Amino acid sequence: MSDLGSEEFEEEAENDLGEYEGDRNAAGERHGHGRARLPNGDTYEGEYANGLRNGLGTYRFKNGARYIGEFSENKKHGQGIFMYPDGSKYEGEWVADQRHGNGVYYYMNGDTYTGEWLSHYRHGQGTYLYAETGSKYVGGWVNGQQEGAAELIHLNHRYQGKFVNGNPIGRGKYVFDIGCEQHGEYTHLDQDKGEEEEEEESVSIIPKWKAKNITTLTLWTPGVEKPPPPEEPLAAEEMPATAVTEEPIAEEPVAEEPVEVGEPPAEATEPIEDLSPLKEGEEEEEGGKEDQVDLVNTSLEEKEEESKESEEAETNKEE
Repeated sequence: MSDLGSEEFEEEAENDLGEYEGDRNAAGERHGHGRARLPNGDTYEGEYANGLRNGLGTYRFKNGARYIGEFSENKKHGQGIFMYPDGSKYEGEWVADQRHGNGVYYYMNGDTYTGEWLSHYRHGQGTYLYAETGSKYVGGWVNGQQEGAAELIHLNHRYQGKFVNGNPIGRGKYVFDIGCEQHGEYTHLDQDKGEEEEEEESVSIIPKWKAKNITTLTLWTPGVEKPPPPEEPLAAEEMPATAVTEEPIAEEPVAEEPVEVGEPPAEATEPIEDLSPLKEGEEEEEGGKEDQVDLVNTSLEEKEEESKESEEAETNKEE
């Protein structure tokens, strides 16, 4: 990241000014609005106070860089926009010539960082957007490095976990848009070094992802990833602990799609089953009526038979 500090500003004592045109106070100091050309070719146009750049102004560097914003005692201080010679740009807060506070940096390759700054470094909470892939890092920063709890968001999945020196470390999880999560852990492997490289202090670290199990979606808040509850034995069979990949493939947990979970079955909304007990009661009543008719018919038949028997008995007596 390129930058030009206040050391580029020439001391503007009266004898050092190449040219000045503008307001002065009673003591002859630059005061009010003015325009100056420095001996090194830089130019400034804006507000002065007691001989120093103070207030709103525009400083143009000979190499093509330009700052438009607030000054305080010859330093960039307050809100301002700095356009660098390589095409990058910073827009935000400044304190004593340094990016400090909240601001947006537009990089030459199209990447952007939006968030907090401290003494010229990305520090605090911020979002870095990768223009080439569309991926986005949202989380903590320390002295210009990705560090702390964060999310690394990709096109159809995201990683949630902890970062140290720009690399994921420890427990975390991949959240897939299909509705499931893959829990696991990142470990760091030191890259093999030659004899000459061993003397160097910097060590190349390769993060390795070790998948453990798959669960449905759970709430995540920035912090240390907690181990998931062991209630998915099927996931352990599908995703063995020995399978180590940097970017887990989302095809394996397709069976875990919870689409039907959120939608109740169609049978639950139809009232057909509620009417069936009434139909059964009606059939029982009809059956009871038929039984009563049968009993009446049986009793009449028995009376007729008895009357016939009595008539036959009387006939036999007469004979």
